[in-house]
Formats: sequence, structure tokens, C-alpha cells
Amino acid sequence: MLSVRKLGLLASLLASVLTASASESGLPPKAEPLFHLGPLPITNSMLTTWLVSIALVLAVRFIIGGRPTLVPSRGQAVIEGILDGIKGIVEPIVGKKAAATALPFLLCLFIFILVQNWTGLLPGVGSVGLRLPGGNDHEVFKPFIRSGNADMNGTVALALISMVVWLYVILRFVGPKAVLHELFGNKADKREIPLPIYYFLFLIFFFVGLVEVISICIRPVSLSFRLFGNVFGGENLLHGTSFIFPFYFLELLIGLVQALVFTLLVSVYIGLICNHGDDHEDRAVSDHESLEGSTATP
Repeated sequence: MLSVRKLGLLASLLASVLTASASESGLPPKAEPLFHLGPLPITNSMLTTWLVSIALVLAVRFIIGGRPTLVPSRGQAVIEGILDGIKGIVEPIVGKKAAATALPFLLCLFIFILVQNWTGLLPGVGSVGLRLPGGNDHEVFKPFIRSGNADMNGTVALALISMVVWLYVILRFVGPKAVLHELFGNKADKREIPLPIYYFLFLIFFFVGLVEVISICIRPVSLSFRLFGNVFGGENLLHGTSFIFPFYFLELLIGLVQALVFTLLVSVYIGLICNHGDDHEDRAVSDHESLEGSTATP
């Protein structure tokens, strides 16, 4: 049995090493390495990302209760309801052609970002760690775990993966030739305008395409900075205000909004190229049906 004096010494030692709240210094802007796997540093944000991924897989398996069945269980019905709700928002944006391929990624992207954002609001995430001596007699706070989206590396990785999926989807369902025409091709109708103006428009659309290519290159930057800035700034606000309830509720809402914004922007990027022609096809089908109905009427 430990004596009261030894317990007091142990408590004082833990209090000097661990901090229950980082409200004084806030969340550090840089993810700290916890250990190394060979030359690869494993940071606290990477650890949180792995834990969130494992927890999501186990949670879905537990809620569904094994394999999905034709007659859904209560847990499976909840999961399917969430997925159907997200599908109803995303599918009209992406388009019918690319929906079957893009939806699984977009669903996982939304849920993963949402859980990552809300994980950073749990007690101890980003606020429990070590205070280590730094330069100029300053202490450096090193949290054990922190939100993966409060680390720029994590948001950049999400943005780059999203752009790779975007490129794969548009090349698969539209094709390289149609993508080049969408970017640089002349969209004018040769039968409706004079030939000199029509050929001059080739130059205009080419420069418009160059601007579009620049905007495509900027998309990963805007996606990653927007998500990182909102999550990192919100968590520092909570640490600085000692997790006051109104701010905590606001950050819960911001976490949901940012996950939705990120997913919808990726959906829009896909739909800008893949969603062309769906309206025309639907209109053509309806016109054809109405024509058949009129001819069938005696």
C-alpha cells in the first residue's frame, strides 16, 4: 500500500508533467511527433486519424450487427437512413452517370471529416499532454492526441485525395477528349453566329480554359486551408475560453457545416463536368414520351 505522502508526491509529479487543460497556450500549430517507425515520424494527429478510422469501422459493424440483411435491423436502418440522406443531397449535383462511382467516396469523405471535426471537441483531445522545456526559458506544450483536421498535413492529404478521385471520375465517365473540349473547346454554335466571330471565339475560350486550369490547381489549396483554418481556429477558441457551452455548441455546428461544405465542393467539381447532358437527356426522354402519347391518341 502506498502511503499518503507517496500518493501526494506522485500526484504532484503528474501535475507537473501532465496538463488537464491547454487554455493558457492553446493548441500548437504544428503536430508533434510521438515516436518513429523507422524514418517516418508518427505525430499526434496521425494517431488520432488512425483511431478515428478504426472506431468508424468498428462502430458501423457494431450498429449493423454483422452483415447487412435484406430486411434491415434497427441499426442497419439508421445507417441506411443517414446514407440515403447524404445521397439525396449529393446525387443531383454529381449527376446520374457518375453517381454510382462517386457516391461511396463522397459518403465516406463526409462522415470521416465530420467525426474528425467532432473528435477534436472531446475532453483531452489537444489539451492533455506534456510540458517540455523549450528555448529562451519557455515551455513547449506537446499534446498526446489532437484532431487530424487541426493539422495542415491532414487537410492537404484529404484535398489531394479528393482531386485524384475527381480526375479519375471525370476521365472515366466523360473521357479525355470531352474534358479538353470542356476546358478549351469552342462552345458556340457555328450555325448561329458569323464565321469570323466563331473562329475568334476559339482564342477567347482557350484563354478561359487557361484560367479554369489555374482555378483547378488552386482547389486543393482552398479546400485544405478552409477546413484547417476553421477547425484549428475553433479549437483554439474553445481552449482559450475554457470550453464555454455556447462556443462548444457553435463548434459542433461548424464541424458539421465544414464537413458538408468540403463534400459539396468536391461534388460540384465532379458535377461541373460529369453532370452535363443529364437535363438534356431527361428533357429528350420526356419529349419523346409526350410525342408517343400524342401519336397514340386517336
